[in-house]
Amino acid sequence: MANKLSQYWHSTLRFLHSTDFTKALILTLSIGSSIGIFNALGLSHIGVPMAVGCLLTAPSDTIGTLKHKVVGVIAAAILAGVTSFVLGFASVNFYLTLPILGIVVFAISYLAIYGFRASMVAFAGLMAVVLSFANVDTSMSLWQHCLLISAGGFWYLTLSLIWHFLNPKHETEQLLGQCLELTGEYLQVRSKLLLEVKERDNYQRRLFDLQNDLNQKHESLREILISSRKISGNSNYTRKRLLIFIELIDILELGMANPVNYERMDALFKEDKKYLKMFSDVTYYFGEQLIEISKSIENKKQIPDNRISDYIEKNRELINQYRENIDISEKREHILMLRNLFDYQERQSHKINTIFAVINNLKMGNNIFMKQKEVVKFITPQEYSSKILVENFNFSSPIFRHALRLAIIVLVGFSIGAYFSIQNAYWILLTIVVIMRPNYGLTKSRTKERIIGTLIGGAIAIGIVFITQNVYIYGALGLLSLTLAFSLIQRNYRTAAVFITLSIIFIYALMKPDVLQVIQFRIIDTLVGAVLAALGNLFLWPAWEAENIRNIIATSIAANRNYFVEIDKFYHNKGELPTSYKLSRKKAFLEMGNLSTAFQRMTQEPKSKQKDLGLIYRLVSLNQTFLSALASMGTYIRNHNTTDASEHFEVFVKQILHSLDNAEEGLIEQGEQKKTNVSLLKEAKSRLDEKYEDLVKIRNQEIAEGKELADHDMRLQLQEAQLITNQLQWLLDISKNIRKTVYKTTSI
Repeated sequence: MANKLSQYWHSTLRFLHSTDFTKALILTLSIGSSIGIFNALGLSHIGVPMAVGCLLTAPSDTIGTLKHKVVGVIAAAILAGVTSFVLGFASVNFYLTLPILGIVVFAISYLAIYGFRASMVAFAGLMAVVLSFANVDTSMSLWQHCLLISAGGFWYLTLSLIWHFLNPKHETEQLLGQCLELTGEYLQVRSKLLLEVKERDNYQRRLFDLQNDLNQKHESLREILISSRKISGNSNYTRKRLLIFIELIDILELGMANPVNYERMDALFKEDKKYLKMFSDVTYYFGEQLIEISKSIENKKQIPDNRISDYIEKNRELINQYRENIDISEKREHILMLRNLFDYQERQSHKINTIFAVINNLKMGNNIFMKQKEVVKFITPQEYSSKILVENFNFSSPIFRHALRLAIIVLVGFSIGAYFSIQNAYWILLTIVVIMRPNYGLTKSRTKERIIGTLIGGAIAIGIVFITQNVYIYGALGLLSLTLAFSLIQRNYRTAAVFITLSIIFIYALMKPDVLQVIQFRIIDTLVGAVLAALGNLFLWPAWEAENIRNIIATSIAANRNYFVEIDKFYHNKGELPTSYKLSRKKAFLEMGNLSTAFQRMTQEPKSKQKDLGLIYRLVSLNQTFLSALASMGTYIRNHNTTDASEHFEVFVKQILHSLDNAEEGLIEQGEQKKTNVSLLKEAKSRLDEKYEDLVKIRNQEIAEGKELADHDMRLQLQEAQLITNQLQWLLDISKNIRKTVYKTTSI
């Protein structure tokens, strides 16, 4: 009980320290100050549109570089003002409003093709469309009203910039803390794969989710750190954070790496699970340490005690104990597998210890001197050109279909509100704009969460209304609810919907005495908007994942292929790790995350649209396993003095690439399946096995002569021969299974 309370208290503190909550406070302050200052001056008609401008532009203040944030908020403020003017001008005539409303909604929604930040800017424009029908009472001309809306956006930006310059490291620290925490969770889930065989598929799905979250956080943090480095140079703070980030990337690669084939491991250690348990416990502890470090960074507290070396030594003793109690000639594969596991954990411990050292100022990251031309390659650029607008202006583009779908549903919602003379009919439009997304699954989940959140919020509001009718309490609750709604909207949409409903009801309660009627209309309008959004995504050119999953799988296979090619090159050349290797690794991780996300969206769609779902899941799992095996091989080659790659190694490489190319062609061109050269593979496999057996004979001879402990070089050669041979065979089997599964599917 005490532990749960402690976790709850920590979660609450983290939420209050979060960037989302800070931005919500800035929004509340900007709205409150806009209304309060001008009310005090007797100019309330000025404060209200400025408050609206603050509300509209705040969502565009997303994580990223200062330059991108400023440009995004300015664009949102201008778009909100212009949109309000256009719709305000058109609203004088119903038949003029309809076509302009449809065109404006489509045009603004279509901006989402430029990425996430552009979609948030577009959201400001869409909200301006909605609020232009709110009939806000003003005593000024339309153009003045719209200028004040834009001015409100600039006022929000001013307060946001003041906060940024007062606490410029807050966003970076939070992102870094989130990356540390997610990486820690990844390692903890990974640790359970060793022992819990029956739950392995569920843990694998959880790893997909965590990896996708990490990819997104890495992109944002990479952009911030590299841009900061470009602006301020190699400052001590930037170097240290960049070093921690680099270590986290390597920790993720090591965490993804499979130093063992789980099925083979299950068979070998069926009776000796206790030896695997220690390795599981150590990996779990690694994750725990990263989570504790994240807490210390975000809360600026002392970092936890580092007992990693104790755990590593216990594992070393365990392996020695196991070695002493077995007949090495019978269980050589067992001991080599344990040593491979130990090597990976030891490498992992070095990475985590480096993070401890950096935070303790024992190592300042002075060895980070990446060239700017190389560094910028790791930032995924967003192209803003008219060419993209033209290329996506067709029904094959999901964003085009979404923009057209949204425009039509908004017109239907507006027409229903006008025909039935619904009070506050713009709430229908608000629900549609907030709920509708390009894919069916997210719209479906948001519809459900919006309805539940609205009903809960309405029930809470009714309870409060029966307790008190004090307008000051309504005002305080309205502002508090608004703050919580905006801080939770990216974390928990259902809870955010509760507070959105509460904030709207209590703000309206300040203007209208009949609060219960406000609640009634709020619930009805939300239900109407939610039903329209759901029907629109179901019947109007729905973007089913099955239509595009083929290309996403092919892209992931191609990224894995390029990563494998870079590993092969490095095995031959060694030396300093090239930038091309790191870029191919990043690309493989990102595309794997995109694939797993696309599959998750597919599982949320109607059963009739989930053709070959089992086979597609198998392809997702095989791609993930292939990437894990690649990470394992790449990590081993990078961190060990290996022998020269043989011609037999290259035979395997060529056949693995052949299978991947075959699968990719089957996905893109739907070409015929091409078989591998079986005889050539058998010869290569035989030669690699012979190399391993020769080393085993030499080692057995040493044991017979009384040499119980192998030399360091001999042990490394045995490990390399066993691991590389097994990994090659494993990669070949996976690539062949990918190829076969591709040609079994009918939907792709």
